[in-house]
Amino acid sequence: MNGWTTVILAGVLSLAVKLAGYVVPHRWFSHPRLARATGLMPVALLSALVAVQAFTSAGRLVIDARAAGVAVAFAALALRAPFLVVITLAAVAAALLRARGIG
Repeated sequence: MNGWTTVILAGVLSLAVKLAGYVVPHRWFSHPRLARATGLMPVALLSALVAVQAFTSAGRLVIDARAAGVAVAFAALALRAPFLVVITLAAVAAALLRARGIG
């Protein structure tokens, strides 16, 4: 399977899932446990994406400047810094480590 086939299949699957949202009756999703789970799905997916992008390279686990940037961002979020400050601090931390040849 080549890249374009994968992209087309992903698009068709995405369209089918979106269409299913209109076809499936609302009462199927009204259970409190299911509503809570669907509310947490975006957070879980975004966390997984960040983890994969920050801690892997060529399919292998790697701890480098990106991981330090994530750690700095986590610390800034814990201190309730504004989002732009969090992003800036993470980028600066990763850039400084890369400039020193670490990561």
